[in-house]
Amino acid sequence: MNWLKQFFTWWSGQTLNTRFYTWRQGELVGHDEFGNAYYRSRGGKIDPALGFERRWVIFKGYSEATTVPPGWFGWLHHTAALAPTQESYTGKDWQMPHLSNMTGSPQAWRPTGSTLSVAARPHATGDYEAWKPGA
Repeated sequence: MNWLKQFFTWWSGQTLNTRFYTWRQGELVGHDEFGNAYYRSRGGKIDPALGFERRWVIFKGYSEATTVPPGWFGWLHHTAALAPTQESYTGKDWQMPHLSNMTGSPQAWRPTGSTLSVAARPHATGDYEAWKPGA
């Protein structure tokens, strides 16, 4: 069933064309904590159309860009020369782990006063006066 998804969908991983291109032209650089696989042009070959090497990600599961951690995002966009697997960076103790976008999920942030918030809406303080035309 998975191979059938690769024929007709692009949002649930890679298509057959991406799989074939990756097999022919790609070189695995590493994986992140979410299971996404990162590739570059084999041997760091410069793409003549772009002027630099191609870098891409194959998502594990749904293609969701917010699941790319900051280190890999920098490498994909050529702002970092080394991939996170090639450097020895350790995070600071105050840094929070990367989270994907939670919008639309039960874990989404809901501010106080939101109609979707579980907390009670605060009472009106009486400091608001409605606008009246001509007044």
